[in-house]
Amino acid sequence: MKLKAFAISLSFVVVALLSMCSFSSAQQETILLDLTLNFGVGGDPQANLLRDAKGNLYGTTSFGGLKGGGTVFELQRGPNGTWTRKVLYPFKVGIYDGQRPQGGVIFDAAGNLYGTTFWGGLYNQGEVFELIPQATGYWKEKVLHSFGGTTQDGQNPNAGVIFDSLGNLYGTAMNGGGHGVGIVYELMPQSNGTWKEKILHTFNIDGTDGYVPLAGVVMDGRGNLYGDTNGGGTLVGGTVFELSPTAQGPWRETILHNFSFNGADGSYPYGVPVFDRSGNLYGVTNAGGLEGSYGAGIVFELSPAGKGSWTEAILHNFNDSTGDGVAPSAGMIFDHRGNLYGVTQAGGTYNLGTVFELSPATGGGWSEAVLYNFGSVSDDGIAPLASLIFDPAGNLYGTTDEGGTTGYGTVYEITP
Repeated sequence: MKLKAFAISLSFVVVALLSMCSFSSAQQETILLDLTLNFGVGGDPQANLLRDAKGNLYGTTSFGGLKGGGTVFELQRGPNGTWTRKVLYPFKVGIYDGQRPQGGVIFDAAGNLYGTTFWGGLYNQGEVFELIPQATGYWKEKVLHSFGGTTQDGQNPNAGVIFDSLGNLYGTAMNGGGHGVGIVYELMPQSNGTWKEKILHTFNIDGTDGYVPLAGVVMDGRGNLYGDTNGGGTLVGGTVFELSPTAQGPWRETILHNFSFNGADGSYPYGVPVFDRSGNLYGVTNAGGLEGSYGAGIVFELSPAGKGSWTEAILHNFNDSTGDGVAPSAGMIFDHRGNLYGVTQAGGTYNLGTVFELSPATGGGWSEAVLYNFGSVSDDGIAPLASLIFDPAGNLYGTTDEGGTTGYGTVYEITP
């Protein structure tokens, strides 16, 4: 199941339209890995990369590989800009292993990798896995949790997991739960080596709660979790939510913002929201906003306004009539100067997606620069669905879900 949605909607809410200055900057792209399926790596990467201290990159492909179920791979950085591919684990179709890893992976302190698969596991509804490096050079898989074992459990995790300071894992499943529209879960390591699942929140279709969390969650310094849902809420365009632990045990949900179809606000948020140093949240919606027939998406900021309320500001309306990107498709990242970076899965010069930067403008507002237009060279990657990452030199790295020599995607670097 490929989650590439051009969400069609009208859009909602308020806030002055800030100026847009969309232009192309001189950025150079290098394709580090062309996923042709000839080397067992698989294809259609949909998740962000992970970088280790040596500069090696780690990622997932959502299908293919030597055993058909997708892979976890490493790109090892060599001298003179060379990169060597290595498959750390090929998921196996049809034998209770995970299939279709669509989220990224993370390390623990011991160097083990953790992630999720959308399908597979004991009940074929996805799993959370750990990969443990072996002395032989191979990696051994340990299944921490198979989804779908009860009617209350989630199904089909589309995003990866995060750790807290105690070593517990947190994530979302986009389907399942008591109402069939997703959950937020915690996995806690036990003394006997197993992991115990706790369902922190079950999303509801009651007209107030959000539903279908496509992205994962982020944790603040007080242990609260934040995320978004691609649908639901009081205005049906999706939500941004907070989950807070309580002394009684259950977690309390607060809806920070309801997106709508009123022709101004965005709709269908995509990707994990990101905090700035002041505690404001930033994210994108895949559709909505002021520009285009149905809205090409927005970048938004949510700021705490006291007494539990949050105020939305729209920082940028994407506009397909100006060569701007369309349908932002992943969460954003900050650089050290406070600029935001993200991707759109369509739009740009060739209508095949963009890498963009938003910078705070003097006197207020934000200014956009399109750093790269996908499709600008032969066999380029297209349709990026994953967040970007930086290296210490300021280069950006990401994946495209399609394109390349045979259409199965690429791993790329963008260099100023």
